[in-house]
Formats: sequence, structure tokens, C-alpha cells
Amino acid sequence: MKRSIFLFASLSFFGSFAQCQDTTSKSLERSVDSLLGAQFHANEPGCVVLIAKNGQVVYEKAFGSADLELKVPMRPDMIFRLGSGTKQYTAIAILQLVEQGKITLQDSIQKFIKGFPSNSHLLTIENLLTHTSGIMDYETLDIHIPFAFRIDLPPKQIVDSLKDHPLEFTPGSKFEYSNSNFFLLGYIIELVTGKPYPQYMQDNIFTPLGLANTYYDDEARIIPGKVNGYKKDGADYKNAEYIGMSQAYAAGALMSNVDDMFKWHLALYADKAVTEKTLQKAFTAFKLSDGTIDKYGYGWYIDPTQGIHSIEHAGSIDGFRSNEIYLPDQDIFVATLFNIENDKTLLLANTIAALASGKHLKGTVSVSDSLFSNYMGTYQMVSDPKRTIVIARENQQMYIRFSQNATVPMIALTETKFTMQGVNPPATIEFQSENGQITKAIISQKGLFEWKKIK
Repeated sequence: MKRSIFLFASLSFFGSFAQCQDTTSKSLERSVDSLLGAQFHANEPGCVVLIAKNGQVVYEKAFGSADLELKVPMRPDMIFRLGSGTKQYTAIAILQLVEQGKITLQDSIQKFIKGFPSNSHLLTIENLLTHTSGIMDYETLDIHIPFAFRIDLPPKQIVDSLKDHPLEFTPGSKFEYSNSNFFLLGYIIELVTGKPYPQYMQDNIFTPLGLANTYYDDEARIIPGKVNGYKKDGADYKNAEYIGMSQAYAAGALMSNVDDMFKWHLALYADKAVTEKTLQKAFTAFKLSDGTIDKYGYGWYIDPTQGIHSIEHAGSIDGFRSNEIYLPDQDIFVATLFNIENDKTLLLANTIAALASGKHLKGTVSVSDSLFSNYMGTYQMVSDPKRTIVIARENQQMYIRFSQNATVPMIALTETKFTMQGVNPPATIEFQSENGQITKAIISQKGLFEWKKIK
């Protein structure tokens, strides 16, 4: 039981790191290594992470395995399904057509898709881009076919299946995330350009921007470096369920690697895909009809939480999770790709962004400098005095150090209780005081362990 606390001290990773000599970058490297090394081991599904600051990559590494059956180590250049990370690419494709004058944001979608239900309301391209259309998510359709998600269907068949369902709310009055919105945008791209969505993306997005490792997924196609996706069933890993990618389509069928994701990010800000004016509109939170400012633009979440402005989007599809976070005020870009269905991946991505920015994780408690100082020091395990830990602080971030090479970031849940990021099994540490001085810490990880502050 005691040893479980220290399991994450054994780091296992593969990859390369863009060397930085400054202390801050080295500290970031140690922190992210510790965070991810604790979570992803060589014989398990893993991840690839890229961090860039001021347009330069400062961290890029791979952890875990790309193929459990063949025991292939993960590499930083490997290719993953993006899931809903696809939506930003679809949004830019639509905005290209807007700039070309082929469509407008205020065009009714019935202009292109005849007979689509609108409840007599104007239902626009912009409503689709901002998830304010009121169209139900096609993934919730009751098709009465076993394993229907495995079937490849032409886009028109799914679009037609939505025509039998009325809008769930007045367009523009409410935000409700629905994959149908971006599925329909892909279909509109086909109707307007006369090209299949995958071909349009290749001709107008991937090739012009040099995204040689970004693809529309096709199970029949040989894609070098493509990783396998997994899910966990109890203690065992299993291959992810097969899904017909025509069902993911413009809402979730793209694949890429972290290098291409960063190249895509740079291309957007260099005005290579659309103009700066158009891009800024995509990065502006939509205003609902009642004047409320939403947290979604055109294909990106726009979040100013706790003063940390972010432009981001996560992706989830069978066997894979993805996340892209950009902090424009600090020019920090973080891309994370995982080949495992795991709900912790979003928290991990946010934690990495917090570490890179030196800011607290969104939604967590801020701790005063005086409390920070009280917690700093060395603690000795009461039941095993040979074991010690050090509580330290760097760049407004608290860490718990179990050895010279195992430093784990701590995120505040309350002013006295912290969670240890990336530790498995999950662990928390709570500080206790006497007469205003911190005297001990209680670590909870499948049991309670008392640590006495000794200096």
C-alpha cells in the first residue's frame, strides 16, 4: 500500500525534446515529464504533447505505446484521430467560401438544403457555426439498427434523416452543442463547390498550407504513422469500437499529428487560410438573441475564465481524445493527442496549459502567497521516517517532489487541499496546522498517510 504513493516516480517515455537552456523551460520539462510519465507507461496507450511559446516549440514528447499488439513505442510524429478537433478546419473551409462570395454567414441553410425544417425561423450558416441552430444531434437518432455507427452512409442519408425532426429551440436563442451543425456545414461545402468534403479539404486546406500529415480518415487507406485507438474495460485494454468515418464526416473525421496542428495554428495567424479580419470573427464569442455572450465562436471555444483568455477545442471519438489550447495573451500553444478513451485527458491538457502559462488551472482555487510560503518545506512520512517529500513552488505553481526526477504539480481544490495531477491511483494532499503553523500533511491515495513537516 505504501509503495502505491511512489509508483509515479518511475517514469517511462519515448520522444524528443526541443532543447531550451533557460531555467523556466527546464522546469516546465520536468513538470510535464512527471505529470505524463506517471499516467502513461510503455506497455499502455499513450499520448503526444507539443508546447510552443512565442511561435517556437519548447516541448514535444511521446509517452506510452502506439500499438499494444505489436509493442510499438509512441513517437512524436505519429498521427491520431482528432474527433471534434475537425470542426475548426470545417469552419475555416466555410469562411473561405464566405470570403470568395459563394455564401454568406446569414444565408438560410434552406437555400442549399431544400426542405430542411425551420419552424418558420431563419436558420443560418452562422447558427451552424456557433451551435445555435436548434438542430438535434444526429448521434442521438434512434435508428433501430444494431451497431449502426459501424455503417458507412452517404452524407445525404444522414442529412435527410434530420429533416423529420423539428428544431429544439429558436435559432440564435441558445447554445447547444450538436454534431449535426458541422455535418451540415460539410454537406453545404459539397453542394456549393461540387467537390466531396474530403477532396475540398485536401485541395483548399491541407495541400496549400503544407499539412502533409493531416488527412480525412479512411480505413482502407494506408496512413504511415497512424496509431491504434483503445478503450479500457476493467483492468484490461481493448481495441476501440469500429466507427464508419462517413458518420463522423465534417464534424469529426480528420486525423493529424501535433506538428501539423501547430503548423495549422501558425498558418491561421499568418493569414494563409483566411484574412485576419475573418479569423478574428471566428475567435469572437457569439452573442445570443437575448444579448448574452456565449463561449463559442466559429469552431472554437472562447474562454476568458479567471482572466486567462483561451481559444480551444477538445475532440473525442472512439479510441482517441485530442485537445488544442491557445493562450493568445501569452502566445502559448498546447496540442495533446491521446490514443485512449479517458475522461482525464481534458484535465491533463488544461493542467499542461496551466503549467506552461504559470497560471492556476481554470476553475480551481487561488492560494495566497502567505499560504504558499507556509506549505513550503520538507515532510517526513510518520510510518516510514526514511521517506521524505518536498513541497516547492516555481512560477506560481506548487509541486510535490518525491525524488530528484519525480516532481508532480499540485492544483488547489481548497486553500488547504490539493490534487496531484497525473497520479494514478488519484491522490490528494491536505495541509494541517497548529497555532498558525503548518505541522503536517495528509496524503490520500487508497488510504491515508501522515507526513510530518520537519523543516
